[in-house]
Amino acid sequence: MSSSVPLGGSFRAARVALAALLTLVLCAATAQAKPRQPPARYMARGSVEQVYVTGAPVRALLRVVNQRGATVSSQRADSLGGVLFRNIAPGRGYRVRLSTAQSGPLTVLPDRSAPPSTRIYNQRLPAGGYGYLTTRDGTKLAIDVRLPGPASRGPYPTLVEYSGYGYADPAGPESGIGQIATLFGFAVVDVNMRGTGCSGGAFDYFEPLQSLDGYDVIETVARQPWALHHRVGMLGISYGGISQLFVAATDPPSLAAVAPLSTFDNTATTLYPGGLLNTGFALPWAQQRVHDAEPASSTGGQAWALKRIEQGDRTCQANQVLHGEAANEIGKLYANRYDVPSVADPLDPTTFVHKITVPVFLACQWTDEQTGGHCPDLAQHFTGTRWKWFTFTNGVHGDSLDPATFTRMYDFLELYVARRAPKLSPAIKSLVPTLYSSLLAIPGVTLPNDPIQAEPTYAAALRAFQALPSVRILFDNGAGSSTPGAPVAAFEQSFARFPIPGTQARSWYLSASGALVPSPPTQAAADQFTWDTRARPATTFTGSDDGSPGGLWTATPAYNWAQNPPGTAVSYLTAPLSANTVVIGGGAVQLWIRSSAPSIDLQVTVSEVRPDGNETFIQDGWLRASERKLNPATSTLLEPVLSLRRADVSPLPKGRFTEVTVPLYYEGHAYRRGSRIRITISAPGGDQPVWAFAQTIPSGRATVSIAHSSTMRSRVVLPVVPGVAVPTGLPPCPGLRGEPCRSYKPLVNRAGAIGAA
Repeated sequence: MSSSVPLGGSFRAARVALAALLTLVLCAATAQAKPRQPPARYMARGSVEQVYVTGAPVRALLRVVNQRGATVSSQRADSLGGVLFRNIAPGRGYRVRLSTAQSGPLTVLPDRSAPPSTRIYNQRLPAGGYGYLTTRDGTKLAIDVRLPGPASRGPYPTLVEYSGYGYADPAGPESGIGQIATLFGFAVVDVNMRGTGCSGGAFDYFEPLQSLDGYDVIETVARQPWALHHRVGMLGISYGGISQLFVAATDPPSLAAVAPLSTFDNTATTLYPGGLLNTGFALPWAQQRVHDAEPASSTGGQAWALKRIEQGDRTCQANQVLHGEAANEIGKLYANRYDVPSVADPLDPTTFVHKITVPVFLACQWTDEQTGGHCPDLAQHFTGTRWKWFTFTNGVHGDSLDPATFTRMYDFLELYVARRAPKLSPAIKSLVPTLYSSLLAIPGVTLPNDPIQAEPTYAAALRAFQALPSVRILFDNGAGSSTPGAPVAAFEQSFARFPIPGTQARSWYLSASGALVPSPPTQAAADQFTWDTRARPATTFTGSDDGSPGGLWTATPAYNWAQNPPGTAVSYLTAPLSANTVVIGGGAVQLWIRSSAPSIDLQVTVSEVRPDGNETFIQDGWLRASERKLNPATSTLLEPVLSLRRADVSPLPKGRFTEVTVPLYYEGHAYRRGSRIRITISAPGGDQPVWAFAQTIPSGRATVSIAHSSTMRSRVVLPVVPGVAVPTGLPPCPGLRGEPCRSYKPLVNRAGAIGAA
């Protein structure tokens, strides 16, 4: 991706020459009794709950004053002469004072979707190639327009990709997928978010203004003569998928549909799973956003932007001026490690996707190594649109482009953006094996037969598509072809909604001898282990996180899913299952624990021990024990939600067992008859290929005991869906995408004391 919160950059010492941003010079010569005019290149402008200034003397003190002349904010200009004042109340009559000079009156806009005037949307964009799009506050965003043919042969169905990556790079979008859409007949406008690349403004992770920029982009692109129907869709994977949720919630009138892929449900579930900072992916991703949002130079910013400046792009150069005013997102990341609704909710799509009214196609993976396995929680929150389809499967970050998912997404975009019957030509289909060989280094991958494309007319195809159930689960992705690990599912099942109707909460209780049993044990006992984050490698994979040879997205990557050394974990298994057991959803592990430390970070691993002697990783869950309190308003047995509020933090009572609940991330797995379900409890780490936890507590070793008795009912609760036919046998090992497989080795639990420590 792409994951959670980011930014706060260093400033370049050398001053960049200032060019005119698309702003009004709101200062004029006045009578001797009034403040004098500021320097000629000094510019001030109101934005959405912000005021920005360019051309100020370096380190000069500037003040924003209201109509009464009272100072509402003050700040010094940075090394590029830029200043951004945030959190300014909407209103008229503000001015910026610089010593005895002041700007003309400024208007600060409210955080409201519709702009003061729609005239800004009448601007003309290039009919192919690089350019700039001006937003409601005068900021110029870098764009790159790709048409599938000459503009004279248009108009074309049009899609927008939008993120803080180098999407507008004319050499090709960084981490974008728009080129695939162009290949299939769509025009694509790739857009860099404000404060990144050659776009003006200052970066702040998914601030409201960023979403309103997206609104302005949609409305401007829709008015271009080459945009079919004057309505556009959005497409994107990872960062470009997440951004769609924020933009679509502003409800742009010209938005036709969205197709977010490999997204998350909530910033916090990727950044702080179970209250633990994700230092393996989320923190480095945030740090990279910091780097990319710095003014373009040899040491910071995006390389393609520096190249354009060196080639004479004065707009790109001028747009760097406010990059030094990027929000300190790394500071925010640590300052907001506890849940504060006013801060967290605007970054939590589950709180606002109900505002999305256009058709939605969303796909994500239970075992996504970047955004994580909590994305399916989004499905139940899309209540504002009737037309919504979700595809969930095991797999890696790029598997939202697997052939079955891609085919359905193509149909969706053809029907709701192009408004034509989906039909892939034989010539285009012939390119698919090359596409997947390039994306995943897996040869021979083709698209499945598609009944929607067999329909004779647009109306018939639309009816057939709209008859599809909303939720599709692809099981055993990697086991559906003759090549183990190819992105093909062994079978699929569709459902009306998510969570799946008829789901049953099935419990297995921890018991003596490492057993999981269907009823609480009558004999009280305890097991214990030495908590040690150094017991296993931090991650299961050390190669590249992509489809390059040997990369994680290839057919059978070289996982190192190490066994837990004896004494560093406890493990519990069910009896061999008497029937195939399908689990779809989250679940929980409720434990009675005692720790030698006042808090302890726990990881619970769910795996399948197969009758052939192999073990397959399924899912993880995490918990910081001092943050164990659940949110009673939103928690259920199968979907417990941690409070994560500072006021609810509480150390573990010394020497006594305490009940904690470890929420499990989502899974969609068919446990085969004869297999055993296993849970392993340990220190965090050693299961995920990218996610890691380097800032765990305690800092050293600790002793953890887990009790199980008729009163201390430690158990695992899983969402079992009855009635799902499983037409295939055990998948190959290795073979399942995103799910390492190894030889099973039993772990003998160490006995602990049930009495007071």
